[in-house]
This record gives sequence, structure tokens and C-alpha cells, in this order.
Amino acid sequence: MSQFNEYSALGQVAVRAPKNAFVSQQKLAKEWEPLRFHDMPDMEEARREFDQFRKILVDCGAEVIDLPVADELTIDSIYPRDSILICPKGLIICTMGRATRTPEARINAGCYESYGHHIIGEIVSPGTLEGGDFIWIDENHAAVGLGPRTNREGIRQLQAILGDEVDLHVVDLPEPDHPDDVLHLMSIISPLDKDLALIYKAFMPDRFIQWLENLGLEFVEVPEEEYLPMGCNVLAFGPRQVVMLENLPGVKAGLESAGCLVTTYKGLEISRKGEGGPTCLTRPLIRG
Repeated sequence: MSQFNEYSALGQVAVRAPKNAFVSQQKLAKEWEPLRFHDMPDMEEARREFDQFRKILVDCGAEVIDLPVADELTIDSIYPRDSILICPKGLIICTMGRATRTPEARINAGCYESYGHHIIGEIVSPGTLEGGDFIWIDENHAAVGLGPRTNREGIRQLQAILGDEVDLHVVDLPEPDHPDDVLHLMSIISPLDKDLALIYKAFMPDRFIQWLENLGLEFVEVPEEEYLPMGCNVLAFGPRQVVMLENLPGVKAGLESAGCLVTTYKGLEISRKGEGGPTCLTRPLIRG
């Protein structure tokens, strides 16, 4: 039976390799600036980085689903977290805040259906919702970020799908520097265990911290200088077993002090240039 949290052992997880998302150096050259990547990724180096990252997932025992290429996809599709939510009833298709990403949801959902998952709901316009704005704490408690990519109507529809049995805590996110930039809920919190989360406290509303503390969570805090290089974007593939970007010594030390086993990957091309860390690169489908 699948667990609904962000830290139980990864049983099944979806990714989209650079060959199916970036496709070619020509596609990267055309899209990286309009989609506000920091710089143009290098295709060959992106392949090498992704192979390293994918091996970490395989080595932790997860079944890794490789999402397909499609003409309608942009280079953003390397980040499959955002297009689909998973809940105890099944898959929820998202209408994403960035319109160029809209085709991703149906393409990804079709792949998941071929593995036996089924769709039970959809966020429809004018509602918007992105997967990076949603976390499960446990099967009865979840949080959703209200910000540039997820709006109130999307959250209303999500609550209706989840039902009254889920306490859905709405987190007000700070405005990004540019309206097309992304600041997801998972930019400021990464759950690591039933009683531990990594947070960037400066962007955490007091009400959200109190809600988490009432659920028994303690925190590792991201140092200020390691926030922008995505220090808060950490994927747990088991309780206190995590993968994160390299060259974040403060975060790594804090996690290890809290008893976490930390694995790092390079991620300059596949993560830092597009601002999509290990949680963004993955869509966990089964945990536990």
C-alpha cells in the first residue's frame, strides 16, 4: 500500500531524460531564454549528469519510469513533478501556471496510466496548480503554496478532490522577482522524515511553522548563502536518506547532524541552469 508523504522509501518514480526533454542543442538554444533558464545547458554534459542522478534512484531500489519525448513539450518537461499530483484516490492532472507547460500533464498521465495508475480528478481553468506547490506530510495532512503558479481556484478544486479527510494547509508564498520566475512551496521546505523537514525559514510564514510543529516536526535550516543555489531542494528516497545538489556544505552538514544519509549529484546543467533540483526532476508515484 502506497504511503502519502515525501519521505517513505521510493517504490516507483518517473523522470524525463535530457534526450526526451532537451532533445537537442538546437532546441535548447531556441528555448532557454524565453523559459528563463539562467544559461543554456550543454546537451552532452546534461546527459552525463542525468545518468548519474538516475543511477542514484535505481540504486535506492526504485522502479524508474522514463517519460517519453513529444513534439508539444518544452525543455521545462525535464521537471515532471509539476504536471501531476498523486493522492490516495489516484492521479490529479494539473493546469499549470506556465501555459507553455500545459501539454505535459496529459502526456505524462498517459504514461502513468500504462503502468496501472488512474486519473481521478483534474484542476481546470481558471484554476491553476503545480506539483511543486504541494507536499504530503502524512495521509491526512498536506500543504499547498498559494503563489504565482498555484491560485485560489486551483486550491479550491484540489480540496474538493482530496475531500474533508485531508487537512490542506494553504501557505502564502512571497512574490518572485519576476512574474515568470518560479517560487514553489518546495523551494522553501523539503520533508525528510515523519518528524523532520529542511526549511528556508526566511520565507516560511509563522502560521505554517506552527502548523508543522503541532504535527511533531523539527527543522534543519538552510543557510542564507545556500538558498539561491537551491539548498532547500532535497529529495528523500527513504526516511533521512536524501539526494541533493553538490557544493552546498552548510546544508549537507546540517542534514548529517540530524542523522541523514546524504548523496550528492553535480546538476549544473539539469538543475541549476533551469532551477529544478532533485524534487523537480522526479515524480514519485509509489512510496513505502
